[in-house]
Amino acid sequence: MTDTAPTGVTTRRRVGPVVAVAAPGLVLAVAGLFHPRALAPSTATLWWNLHVVLLPLFPLLAVALWVLLRGERGVLAWLARIAAYGYAAFYTALDVLAGIGAGYLVDEARGGSQEANDLRALGNDLGMIGSWSFLVATVLVGVLLVRRDGRAALPGAVILFGGAANFLHGHIYWPSGGLAVLAIGVGCGALAYAARPA
Repeated sequence: MTDTAPTGVTTRRRVGPVVAVAAPGLVLAVAGLFHPRALAPSTATLWWNLHVVLLPLFPLLAVALWVLLRGERGVLAWLARIAAYGYAAFYTALDVLAGIGAGYLVDEARGGSQEANDLRALGNDLGMIGSWSFLVATVLVGVLLVRRDGRAALPGAVILFGGAANFLHGHIYWPSGGLAVLAIGVGCGALAYAARPA
């Protein structure tokens, strides 16, 4: 006789991990609703203050991938973790330079400045490295979890990849960027839900 948990208990045990890995993308999608479309003297205060709030939130997308990889071993798993770390490091540079730094300069100068433009350009370049790292990490996570959990993980892997691909150029600007991070959250949640019990 095997000792199996009732279905309701299994479902409740899955809710915590699903919420934990879905939350960063969902919260970022909501934050994107308040993100100005352009940096201008009239939006500069909100621009840089919002990026201060976002600074600890963006790296949580990498943490969600690490949680999904829990228990995975091997070269692909470690490459996925390293790529997720690369995203967290380089995307933080985007937030600091193009978000906080450039926004603050425009706010203080009450107008555009070459220094602000230079910070945004450098931040965007570094952020692109981070975005590509995130895309690589999501592909590897998807491959690993479909291999481990079977077809049940395929929808989550596809949604996660689609969100990461759109995140490359969308940041969290609505509609494309906001929908991208929303898809990342949904994809991570679906992968956590599809995980086979240990």
